[in-house]
Formats: sequence, C-alpha cells, structure tokens
Amino acid sequence: MDINDFLSPDDVLIDVRIADKVELLQDLSRRAAVALGIDGERVAGAILKREELGSTGVGTGVALPHARLADVKTPFGVLARLRKKIDFAAIDGEPVDLVFLLLLPAAPGGDQLNALAAVSRRLRTPAVAAGLRNAGSAGELHRAIAG
Repeated sequence: MDINDFLSPDDVLIDVRIADKVELLQDLSRRAAVALGIDGERVAGAILKREELGSTGVGTGVALPHARLADVKTPFGVLARLRKKIDFAAIDGEPVDLVFLLLLPAAPGGDQLNALAAVSRRLRTPAVAAGLRNAGSAGELHRAIAG
C-alpha cells in the first residue's frame, strides 16, 4: 500500500509546538476527525486507549499512534514533525519528534496491516527519517515520507 493512499499533503504538519504526549495525541486526533467528518472525542479516546496498552513510540525519535474505528472506512494518516522533542515513553527511552497518527477501519483486513507496515517501514529508514527532520516545508515533509 502506498502512503499517498492515506496521507494527503494537507494532513502534514511541520514544527508543531506542543507541551506533552496527551496534548499532541488529542490535537492530532481532532485534526483527523475534522478531515474525516467524525467525532473528535471518539478518535482521541480510541488513540489514548491504544496508547494505554503500551507506547507507540517505536524508537529513534519516532511514534506511530494508531487505532481502529468503526467510523473509518479506509486508512487515514496525519504526520507531524515537532519543533521540540517530547517524552513519549518510547521503547528506547528517547524523546519523539516525528509522529504519524494512523486511523484504521475497525474490520480487520489486509489494507490496515499494509498501511501500518508501510508507515513503519518508511519511518524506520534512516534516510527517510533524516529527510523528515531536514524538510523545510510541509510539502517537503510529505515528499520525504511518501517517497
């Protein structure tokens, strides 16, 4: 699955100023909810509930918060590069500055796993992560992740 299938240039944020993990997840959830025309509190609740199961901070400054929702028909993403790294309780203990929020349909299927795998693979590639961190605009950020 191609990241362009579920990440629009309009849903890429550069140099986000945020205080902490919960505030970030709530903000990204609201943005996704507005774009999808669904309830923001439900999205934030699902994302935060998933995060309670274990941090989605995958290491090297990257987090991949995700949740399944009945209101979501196809995978949908929001990418944010933070101005300042925040604690995300990541697996390696390092703070996070690259966050890709991914919403998936509730029904299990190949597209959801393919979307999650595609994002994870791209974010774990050192050259892609460097491109994201060095991007000068939201457009460059989108091009760096989308390939």
